[in-house]
Amino acid sequence: MRHGSITAAANALNVSQPAVSRLIADLERAVGFPLLLRLGGKAQPTPEAHEFFQEVERMFYGFDRLAKVAGQIKDMRRASFRVASMPMVSFEILPRAMKRLADLSPGISITHDVHTSPRIVDLLASHQIDLGIGQSYSAPAANLDVLAAFRTDCVCVMLPDNPLASRAALSPQDLKDEPLIALTYRTVTWSFMAQRFAEAGIAPKVVAETQPSYSACGLAALGLGVAIVDPISPGIFGDALRAVPFEPKIPFNFQVLKPADVPLSRAGTRFLEEFLATIEERPDYGQTIHNISA
Repeated sequence: MRHGSITAAANALNVSQPAVSRLIADLERAVGFPLLLRLGGKAQPTPEAHEFFQEVERMFYGFDRLAKVAGQIKDMRRASFRVASMPMVSFEILPRAMKRLADLSPGISITHDVHTSPRIVDLLASHQIDLGIGQSYSAPAANLDVLAAFRTDCVCVMLPDNPLASRAALSPQDLKDEPLIALTYRTVTWSFMAQRFAEAGIAPKVVAETQPSYSACGLAALGLGVAIVDPISPGIFGDALRAVPFEPKIPFNFQVLKPADVPLSRAGTRFLEEFLATIEERPDYGQTIHNISA
């Protein structure tokens, strides 16, 4: 039908002319009606052949379309990925990882939301996201896999003109008379802070509780007091704040989680690789304490 003769079709397929004639005869027997009229040594398509050929063309277009889609999936030009992270990770770490991924695989569509850690666990359990990055100090639920975990330690942030801003580290004793801005009592960080002050025999002078860390940093930048927060969030305030390590250390760990019963997609695997590489290049982003992909 495309080449106009059996001979031309045979040449295009690199087979013999009798082989093409035999295949056509087999097809005619299968469909139950003639496809070619042999007149004067020439093969003339029947009206039924023309009608049948239209459907054949549509079928081959479908095959071509499938091949194109398969190629897009293979090259990750047709992929989507959903991730949610706690605020601390959303300021620098995750955007840098997303940029790396976009540079390597520009066809991947990424959806990123910012939530509290408990909300992230809920979203993972209900399969509304592919990957979650949140804070946790207890064993993960049976329906979640921990792909990586990182350790950071809290810092004290304050205005640059605060006399404590030049210290190498600050202890509960150093902060006993300072107005403190703490993460809310519902957070793990509050529990660690209360424990450190109790061990030192000092009652913290908490003037405000808030969540997340960047909110506490905002209050510190207005001069309300010294905030005890994760070490990454203060960076968004630039020179408006000074960060000093807290001693004894208050851990602020975070984990990369996924649903246990769903394998990570190729796009998700590529994102995880870029996320881990981003942290590896910046030690201030966290120290690796667990990495299942290593």
